[in-house]
Amino acid sequence: MSLIEWRPDDRQLHLTNGRLSLILAVHEDGSLGPVHLGAPLATGRAYGHLVPRGWTGFSNRLAEPIALEVPTPGSGDYRVPALEVVQADGASVLQLRYREHRIRAGKPSLDGLPSTYVEADDEAETVEIDLADEPSGVVVTVAWTIFRDRAVLARSIRIRNDGRAAVRLETAMSLSLDLPDAAWTLVHLAGAWARERHVVERALVPGRQSISSVRGSSSAAHNPFIGLRREWTTEAAGEALGAALAYSGNFLAEVEVEAYGTARLRMGINPETFAWTLEPGAAFQTPEAVVVWTADGLGAMSDAFHSVFRERLARGVWRDRARPILVNNWEGTYFDFDEERLVAIATVARDLGIELFVLDDGWFGRRDDDTTSLGDWFVDRRKLPNGIDGLSRRIAELGLGFGIWIEPEMVSERSELFAAHPDWAFQVPGRPRTEGRQQLVLDLGRPEVVDHLAGVLGDLLASGPISYVKWDMNRWLTEPWSGALPADRQGEALHRHILGVYELYRRLTTRFPDVLFESCASGGDRFDAGMLAFAPQAWTSDDTDAIERLRIQWGSSLAYPQSSMGAHVSAVPNHQTGRVTPLATRAAVAFFGAFGYELDTAALSADDQAAIRDQVAFFKAHRGLFQFGRFVRLRSPFAGDGNETAWMVVAADRRRAIVAVYRVLNRPNPRVDRLPLRGLDETLDYRITAWPPGLDGVSATNEITRRGDDLQANGLLFDVERHVSPEIGDFSARLFVLEAG
Repeated sequence: MSLIEWRPDDRQLHLTNGRLSLILAVHEDGSLGPVHLGAPLATGRAYGHLVPRGWTGFSNRLAEPIALEVPTPGSGDYRVPALEVVQADGASVLQLRYREHRIRAGKPSLDGLPSTYVEADDEAETVEIDLADEPSGVVVTVAWTIFRDRAVLARSIRIRNDGRAAVRLETAMSLSLDLPDAAWTLVHLAGAWARERHVVERALVPGRQSISSVRGSSSAAHNPFIGLRREWTTEAAGEALGAALAYSGNFLAEVEVEAYGTARLRMGINPETFAWTLEPGAAFQTPEAVVVWTADGLGAMSDAFHSVFRERLARGVWRDRARPILVNNWEGTYFDFDEERLVAIATVARDLGIELFVLDDGWFGRRDDDTTSLGDWFVDRRKLPNGIDGLSRRIAELGLGFGIWIEPEMVSERSELFAAHPDWAFQVPGRPRTEGRQQLVLDLGRPEVVDHLAGVLGDLLASGPISYVKWDMNRWLTEPWSGALPADRQGEALHRHILGVYELYRRLTTRFPDVLFESCASGGDRFDAGMLAFAPQAWTSDDTDAIERLRIQWGSSLAYPQSSMGAHVSAVPNHQTGRVTPLATRAAVAFFGAFGYELDTAALSADDQAAIRDQVAFFKAHRGLFQFGRFVRLRSPFAGDGNETAWMVVAADRRRAIVAVYRVLNRPNPRVDRLPLRGLDETLDYRITAWPPGLDGVSATNEITRRGDDLQANGLLFDVERHVSPEIGDFSARLFVLEAG
């Protein structure tokens, strides 16, 4: 069955897969506009009655809220535009009219940009619609893809200059959606270093409400994802619409509510820091926006994002492979290490069942602190006299994989690379340089910089048995001026830089397909769909405190699967908060992701080593479920006083599940409480066991066999054994493993 229907008599395109429908109509004036995005509608019917007819009694009335697929300024639509093109005469007026369209099986890739994909053409269909402005020669091709078995659409546009004179793009949004009403609550993810992706909600009001970044990265301040939910929508029911941008640079996501109660959502490269000159015959491709609609709540919206990001955005051999349990030396040693200390950490890690040792910052140049040597990707023989090749082989002889930290996009002023090529760093001639962390940002929009980095880093990765790379990016971009561009094209510098980042990733991941890449950016400063196309997991946050991670991982889960979240157990007192949490609680949070440890294993007590050995064994027994199971949010850390959080993962066949229950502060004489579960098979009996075993009476009370319908209706029980409350303590966690008999 075709997923895209064209009705020539009605000039209507209908994209539907039984989960949602998108209907686009060619208006009487030749413009294109959406008339429906939402519940699946029947094909074989015309939906022209959904096009607003405007006011009666007046002709040519301005500012009517007509839905437009690619709105432009200057022609009576006063809402935010999706495309602004300044032409040779200085005008920015376009009248984009439908010219033709093409329907094809499958989904094409985007030149130089990450995007979702299909493995077989019958997984999706794509329509490409050409809209032309005849006077200027500007042609806009709108591409919509609908996936057959997912409540997911993908959209981007390509702007081509078929005219005789150059034009300048000043706005080029990947997504523009005109919605017939504004009765939505905006959901987005905001924060800062060490408190990334906290959930923020606000009802839409007249005017413009937006999130954005101008920092050179997608940033921790705002994530390039937004959701819209109805007032009554919950995790399990109600209408929800989500959009995520597969882009890692400056972005804008905005909803405007106009005077007549409609809403326009737009998402794409941030126009504040963007301009692009199109010479005759040239074209510009926008990044891809991924759109999800569901009537089954925020949980179903997340399910759709998780599946498409995990299975049709991430790539390579590690896409579906269980991720290794690692130990990273950073918080254990910082810059103070030598080869023998690293081998000692790895040896104990091996004995605990850990599978991968990762050498973090400080192995190159003369890097004893963060003031020097970025860009000098050769080993510091003072610390590692046998080089990376020698160290990595010693680690491999222990039976562990070996990983290494790099920060290729940066350069220290005190480095051989900067001394040789100061012009490779972003800086404005004649002006002071703004430093962050004593480092500057390399201009990866220059092909020679990408060539150099691909060469030296390729040599590094080929030098020994390296199986993992942690790719960091520790500062925002300032002085965005490129010596490779003329004055009138400096607006292209930041986008060209991101294209260069993607190109470097592409070269290294292609040359080393068996290496697991993890992206990192001062913690979670570039945790976005664009990065997931190259690195299937990302460092979620530098904040490894288990209690802080509850909010960070909950918020991240709105759009991103747990397999993408690097989550580690670190030492206490925690280095970001000073909090002391039980070792079991730290593990119970970190289990739900790409699991590992961030400490000096050789400094652990015998009791802690025994506990970690048990944690590793437990995680290995359930690794596939933790990393690839359906993630179900049960009790939000953003609700009420935030004292309690609960979530669960469920296997695809629903025969296994693991429920996690976290409490920040213990309370005396606790209230009667039950936690209803979701996602189980109502007809199956589940045997329940608790982890850690024998923790308290609450765990023992739940360690029985119960039917799925009972667990979903009545939940786990927390209204008994109150006398054990003093034994539980603050910062507690319990896991309950459910297995069908």
